[in-house]
Amino acid sequence: MTTAPLAARLTVPSGPLFFPVTAYGPDGTVDIEVFRAHVRRGVEAGAAAVFACCGTGEFHALTPEEFQRCVRAAVEETAGRVPVVAGAGYGTALAARYARLAEEAGADGLLAMPPYLVVAGQDGLLRHYREIAAATALPVVVYQRDNAVFTPETVVALARTDGIVGLKDGLGDLDLMQRIISAVRTEVPDDFLYFNGLPTAEQTQLAYRGIGVTLYSSAVFCFVPELALAFHQALRTGDDTTAHRLLDGFYRPFVELRAQGRGYAVALVKAGVRLSGLDVGEVRPPLHEPSEDHVKQLAQLIERGHALLEETK
Repeated sequence: MTTAPLAARLTVPSGPLFFPVTAYGPDGTVDIEVFRAHVRRGVEAGAAAVFACCGTGEFHALTPEEFQRCVRAAVEETAGRVPVVAGAGYGTALAARYARLAEEAGADGLLAMPPYLVVAGQDGLLRHYREIAAATALPVVVYQRDNAVFTPETVVALARTDGIVGLKDGLGDLDLMQRIISAVRTEVPDDFLYFNGLPTAEQTQLAYRGIGVTLYSSAVFCFVPELALAFHQALRTGDDTTAHRLLDGFYRPFVELRAQGRGYAVALVKAGVRLSGLDVGEVRPPLHEPSEDHVKQLAQLIERGHALLEETK
């Protein structure tokens, strides 16, 4: 755990936010040494933060013991150089348990994912996330997507809750996000963090930047960090020409390939990490591996991405 507040360290990120995959060995158990190597490579490549055991890290597939072991390994590998944020989810009691496990492991913050299965009203969602925040001293970022979609009024209430410091949006409703940002800015004096959390967030980040959201998750950073860094730099400097070249030549085709299979937002990323030379194993069920043809197409896309980087030099 680092001493600087999480919100302060993420306000102006130096690089992409890194969501590492969780590595498994041939027998399907967690390969903690390969996971350590994956985290270490990401930090050395220029990640601004490590979000361990979140969606890309197959939080849903990990036991509590595996979760805590991975979070602790991420904390040890980063050694305070960048913050480590851990996932937390399921029902309120289990989410609170994961929050405490992450705190014991030395994490700097939590990404609170949607509750398991149920579709709750705004009052129930607010109570759920407030109880997670109360269960730990860690700052909490709430993840909006699927069955956890908030009104602007609810986000104002979340922003007023001790310990809740931000909202990650995986819904993609820019009108709603603009109203949320406006409401919080009007009603809550303290700064509140916003993240673009859509799969392959680079694809939509120019639009999110337009409403003031500069933080975004980068799954591509897992397997082509140099490409993700180039895109991040283009956004930071206003170099839309480079951003458009990378979007047109790599990100859009990657998103179209990702759409060819359910669960590819994780499985295709993991295949990309293996193609980069680090054997992180396969995904756990109920996810499934990409087809051989789709992996071949991914390898070709990665080659194209490297060629694009040469063109931008």
